[in-house]
Amino acid sequence: MNAAANVSNLLPLAPELVLGIGAMLLLMLGAYRDERIVRVVDVAAILLLVAAGAIVCLLPAGKLTSFDGSFVVDNFARFLKVLAAIGSVAAIAMSIDFAKQERQQRFEYSVLIVLSTLGMFMLISAADLIALYLGLELMSLPLYVVAASHRDNLRSTEAGLKYFVLGALSSGMLLYGASLVYGFTGTVSFSGIAQAASHGGIGLIFGLVFLFAGFCFKVSAVPFHMWTPDVYEGAPTPVTAFFAAAPKVAGMAMFVRATVVASPSPPCCSARSRPSASATSSG
Repeated sequence: MNAAANVSNLLPLAPELVLGIGAMLLLMLGAYRDERIVRVVDVAAILLLVAAGAIVCLLPAGKLTSFDGSFVVDNFARFLKVLAAIGSVAAIAMSIDFAKQERQQRFEYSVLIVLSTLGMFMLISAADLIALYLGLELMSLPLYVVAASHRDNLRSTEAGLKYFVLGALSSGMLLYGASLVYGFTGTVSFSGIAQAASHGGIGLIFGLVFLFAGFCFKVSAVPFHMWTPDVYEGAPTPVTAFFAAAPKVAGMAMFVRATVVASPSPPCCSARSRPSASATSSG
């Protein structure tokens, strides 16, 4: 019974487990072989992403939860995970000929894309602040390296450095906001924050401001978009296309889920949704 329960609890994480285990296997394969294995790793990474997307589509219908509700798979998450997988596959496919022309064929590139996609999957399904931060950093850390993947190009290394410094700043703001939200609500789950936030408080407002400032940086929203032109210009062209597609899907999912689930309904909306007493009596 316990084994069956554990398996059912891990079922929503099947795509993430496939990506994580597959990325580690590809990393060991590339580390113990020479550079001629690059094309094999690229093709294997594409097949791995396609398999993860297929598993997402084959998961049981309805809302699935794991880790005591911290990880949620619903129709919203399924749709965005498939989009993120498609964007990652396109990025690797576009990079094959580009890397050959620039003589920058390295097996680490595809592995980093797979690991970043794993972070996107976690971020899309995150239902509390801890899972959200873990998914966000797992998505962002490989992107810092991918932005500077063209090591012989000064603009590429500059783009990676700028992205790393400003990304660390945004992560600090997000963590500070999350700590304030937890301190004033006593919970990290989005549903619990929505219940506690109905009482308001200046400290909670400050926490939400810092939290959403970190969110805005990840989706390049004004006025936190200052890093975008430099990074997009300096990074290799397929990497720029990847930055503009798949991570933005995960960032918008983070924005929508945290805003809708963790924010209480305004009193005016709840009042409008209920029929008034006069209307009831007249009916």
